[in-house]
Amino acid sequence: MYERTTQKGQFIITEGEAGQHLFVSAEGELNVLKDGRSLGTMTAGRAFGELAILYNCTRTASVKALSDARLWVLDRSVFQAIMMKTGLQRQAENIKFLRSVSLLKRLPSEKLAKIASVLEMDFFHEGECIIREGEAGDTFFIINKGEVEVQQKLKGFSDPQKIRNLKRGDYFGEKALLSEDYRTASVVAKAPGVECLTIDRESFTQLIGDLNELREKDYGDEARNAQRLFNKKTKRLRKIAHIIRASESDIPASPGRQKMERELANVGLHQLEVLATLGLGGFGRVELIQLSTDRTKTYALKCLKKKHIVETRQQEHIYSEKKIMMNARSNFIARLYRTFKDNKYVYMLMEACLGGELWTILRDRGHFDEVTARFCVACVIEAFDYLHSKGIIYRDLKPENLLLDTKGYVKLVDFGFAKRVGHGSKTWTFCGTPEYVAPEIILNKGHDHAVDYWSLGILMYELLTGSPPFSTSDPMKTYNIILKGIDVVEFTQHIRKNAQNLIKKLCRDNPAERLGYQKNGIADIKKHKWFQGFDWHGLHRQILTPPIQPRVRGPTDFSNFDNYPKDKDIPQDELSGWDNDF
Repeated sequence: MYERTTQKGQFIITEGEAGQHLFVSAEGELNVLKDGRSLGTMTAGRAFGELAILYNCTRTASVKALSDARLWVLDRSVFQAIMMKTGLQRQAENIKFLRSVSLLKRLPSEKLAKIASVLEMDFFHEGECIIREGEAGDTFFIINKGEVEVQQKLKGFSDPQKIRNLKRGDYFGEKALLSEDYRTASVVAKAPGVECLTIDRESFTQLIGDLNELREKDYGDEARNAQRLFNKKTKRLRKIAHIIRASESDIPASPGRQKMERELANVGLHQLEVLATLGLGGFGRVELIQLSTDRTKTYALKCLKKKHIVETRQQEHIYSEKKIMMNARSNFIARLYRTFKDNKYVYMLMEACLGGELWTILRDRGHFDEVTARFCVACVIEAFDYLHSKGIIYRDLKPENLLLDTKGYVKLVDFGFAKRVGHGSKTWTFCGTPEYVAPEIILNKGHDHAVDYWSLGILMYELLTGSPPFSTSDPMKTYNIILKGIDVVEFTQHIRKNAQNLIKKLCRDNPAERLGYQKNGIADIKKHKWFQGFDWHGLHRQILTPPIQPRVRGPTDFSNFDNYPKDKDIPQDELSGWDNDF
């Protein structure tokens, strides 16, 4: 943080302007104003403007100095850089330490990262009995600092006898992960105390599997001699599973589609004819267009203002959106064919999903029945399954980003917040819609694809009730409610028992405990009772009848959009020379 002085009468924050700083008052008196009306005063020691260090947002009130004042200032970029650096460092240190544990050293980094995320730190004082012989056990311990003494009752001795000492990197209590057996020995902390990393049986088996599975895959120590079990048959079965997964996630283009993609690759913006404006947003607009050379087909043209992108520092997100969508091949993700640019805009030529926006349909109906909600959520799950298999997280799930195609199948659109993070890695960018943001994003702990499972639970709730479980007019209040957890949410009669159970499992506070994040991945969600009897194969092959019948619209059906204001930067009929791909 750095120091700033302000004279009496000066504004520190102006309502409506973009904010990028957190302030802490050190000296002086400050006045808080909303719509020109005083809301109160602040003196030394008060922090304000905290929302700005999380993400791009406009100030909701003004702060004016009533006297000469001295402030401490924290920039968003500095805050996020510190959080990312410390998070990456902590993750690397934890993985390095776990790799030094003989039981876990052969696990891939992705699984070690998951274990690190659920480990809890416990400290035991000198002489404290950590586990006691004869008691039931369900916790596994790894020594991080200090030493312990293992004691066991032996025939001929009245007191427990010392068996051995364990130090940093050693582990104990592993039998608790195999079964519900009783402890066969006691473990006592030695001076000056012991720091242990702990994990319970449920978390371990969900993320990794039991120790028998580790032996079979040669994940234990060398004494198990498990390498013999990894034979040619095991390799062949894994290869077959990989081929099956690849065939289900990547949809090969049909000859007709390949021909269309080749034709669009040579299209220039001067060949596009605007039919209507489909929508308008802060970054630009989406136009319904057709080709002057072929008026039998329509497409969507997303027009994004360069100035707005630069002002909000979204360049990285725009490039990421282009790269991800250009390479995406899934029936549940809208297709991006090619891009253009000029001095003021970048353009995305996309598949037009004219069956309707899910948010509009939900608003008109109030809420969906279980059959409709299940179908919509299933389409999203298929899209997530594809993205996550590629190491991509979406981070912006909401009804507004779900469109229906001409068949009535749901497609994911708007990949501005999507990011390729790989497997076992995290990212620290604060982004998303407030009502759908996961706790780890709010707390700047670093996040991965587990945030998509959180948002899936929120989507389920909104589809079944008509509104998300966490919602206020103030984003900061929304974040505070989210941090209280899903258990404080009151479920209405529209959400039955199985749906409630799935939502709560998807919206666990701890990312590693969310359904879909464990060792079986998204298959655990598909096997949940809420999806019992659902035809996943039929959905994937698009042979099911969607519960929402789309209204396939043509150009004349968009006359109600003509009231949208046209952008004055570029005349609407100036469609030449904009054929450079960005």
